[in-house]
Amino acid sequence: MLLTVVERKSTLLKMKKIGRKTKENVNAALEEKLKPIKKQVITMTFDNGGEFAGHVEIGKNLKAKTYFATPYHSWERGLNEHTNGLIRQYLPKKFDFKDVSGEKIQDRR
Repeated sequence: MLLTVVERKSTLLKMKKIGRKTKENVNAALEEKLKPIKKQVITMTFDNGGEFAGHVEIGKNLKAKTYFATPYHSWERGLNEHTNGLIRQYLPKKFDFKDVSGEKIQDRR
């Protein structure tokens, strides 16, 4: 699975290959990717997946407010959804991430 985080104004993209969509994996990946830019992280908006159940802990560790998009309102996270669509052009839905190393997946701006 690929975790993506996109900053709305700068369009900074942070990506991390993670094994399974678990709260622990997602929390660790988010903290790893966002701690270096912690001062710039003010708010985060998640979709409603169970893997974001640790949002309180993430918000506390990054000193950011966390929000959830309204169910079935993907436009509330428009840039992230659009970015995921662009990524899918290169890594289709059935793509096996075992074939790609974590180093090949790089953050972009």
